[in-house]
Amino acid sequence: MKRFLLFTLLVGCVAILPQQKALAQGNFPANFNASPIGEGDEVFTLSNGRVSMVVNASKGGKILSLKYQDKEVLSQSRWPESFGSTFWTSPQKEWNWPPVPEFDKQAYKVVRQSNDRLVITSPVCERLGLSVGKDIQVEYPRMGGKGNEPAFTITYSIKNEGSEPRSVAPWEITRVPNGDGLIFFEAPVDSIWPAGVMTFEGTHGAAWYKTDEAPQNRKVNADGTGWLAYFADGLLLIKEFDDLQAGQSAPGEAEVQVYVNRGKTYIELESQGAYTLLQPGEELKWSVSWYLVPVADATQPSAELVKIVKDYVE
Repeated sequence: MKRFLLFTLLVGCVAILPQQKALAQGNFPANFNASPIGEGDEVFTLSNGRVSMVVNASKGGKILSLKYQDKEVLSQSRWPESFGSTFWTSPQKEWNWPPVPEFDKQAYKVVRQSNDRLVITSPVCERLGLSVGKDIQVEYPRMGGKGNEPAFTITYSIKNEGSEPRSVAPWEITRVPNGDGLIFFEAPVDSIWPAGVMTFEGTHGAAWYKTDEAPQNRKVNADGTGWLAYFADGLLLIKEFDDLQAGQSAPGEAEVQVYVNRGKTYIELESQGAYTLLQPGEELKWSVSWYLVPVADATQPSAELVKIVKDYVE
């Protein structure tokens, strides 16, 4: 995947307003908005009391930050295409590079904003005849439900705004630092392609990649089972999404993808939904649930980490 190294400055810091009245369920405070961080910017913070997510509607609807208390998990790099979490349409061959500006850079319209939900929509990309939307909701823990930490569930939508049928798949790209961490998902190591690009270890029922560095960019693809996890610095980030069946991925793409930028800069955790034929006016919807869980520090693959993931996704 091509990358341009033009320098840009990621705008300022986020000002968070005081905590509002606590919710009865689980003692989590209601969400609160963040003040704009630049002229014309609409920036929002969704929080469940322990985990907070910052979204900049004015800059491609990007997720700029995901923190457990004051501990950040997303890349905060100031280089373009190297920070936060974004959303593209797949396959990439339809637009090549750079990312489609209407989806990745331009301002999204705020459709709905409440204590636990933010709905935003992109401009229409006339070249592709598509628009995208992001519906971000906080889900609080349920007694007897998944895990102990709340989720942020993002429901992405892609709408065919053109006059002809169009096939497309949803694609989430989340950038994390390339520090001392582990990336893992369920897939046979020998099925990860292209072979030999990155070193994966198969153990404890998962394929594991221990972060490293190299002088070139690298990317692998895999047919997973509906989840992708990243562990570093005592935090476990779990992504849960639909498990694709054979033949459902976009041409040349895959359900799970890991991109490692050259050097020791950042890594992209990528997942894709089903390749879908949309008639004019039709839209697809695809959801990804994010969990951020504090875990005792570990440097090697372990059955414990897999078990924690399974507690949330099964």
